[in-house]
Amino acid sequence: MRNLWIFINRYNAFFLFVIFFTIGIILTVQNNAYQRSVTLNSTNEVVGHAYDRLNVFKKYMNLGTVNDSLAVENARLHTALLALKNIDSAKNTLVKDTATHVQYTYLAARVIKNSVTLRNNVITINKGALDGIESGMAVISAGKGVVGIIRDVSPHLATIESLLNKDAKISVSIKSTKALGSLVWGDRNSDYRTAFIKDVPNHFKVKLKDTVITSGFGSFPPGIQVGTISNRGISTGDNFLTIQINLFNDFSTLQYVYVIKDKLAEEEKALESKLPNEQ
Repeated sequence: MRNLWIFINRYNAFFLFVIFFTIGIILTVQNNAYQRSVTLNSTNEVVGHAYDRLNVFKKYMNLGTVNDSLAVENARLHTALLALKNIDSAKNTLVKDTATHVQYTYLAARVIKNSVTLRNNVITINKGALDGIESGMAVISAGKGVVGIIRDVSPHLATIESLLNKDAKISVSIKSTKALGSLVWGDRNSDYRTAFIKDVPNHFKVKLKDTVITSGFGSFPPGIQVGTISNRGISTGDNFLTIQINLFNDFSTLQYVYVIKDKLAEEEKALESKLPNEQ
């Protein structure tokens, strides 16, 4: 303590200068509009730069998680689809089906805008028509399941009609029973981690935690994971059940997605267009 007092006493002039200089600056800023404006702008610039550096640091800290997720996805597709090559943002990856004919290609894309709190949530990605993206293509995430359907496309960007959208309806199947239904979301007050399967015949026995997958009808290949059953069936008063599921995807953390190109999609549409109209 004695040494502290000696130090203060020796440098008291310097400490007094700092105190009065600080008071002078505060009074100048408070009583002069120009100095106040300059000070605020400088402060905002410094704070903004600090936040920018902090965001860069946070992104760097998350790189491990993102890379792990992409690695898991690569392994899953290698096993399930037999011929997956390493995916990057510039190349298409060819996937052979069980008949050894190339039907699906996967294109990796980065999410640049996303929402989960609206009634009609839309996702924007950094790939577009120049990359071969077309409206109606299916979109999945890195190892977690269904994301949505490509809606609008520009040369370099595309929007996805998220599963968390009132207009989204995807054909799915309950893995153990093969029962078919339509996957839909609730509304803007619904949990973005849950969805519902409608139009499931009520004679099927539904088990909790049973896995739900895509049926193969529509844009999605069969067998893409969607979620697990959390409510075995809400009766609607008719012959069908409404089943609640917990989604595998956490839509609030999406960073990368895969757009699925179906080589046979146009051929299928052309063939079905020749069918007679229903009476």
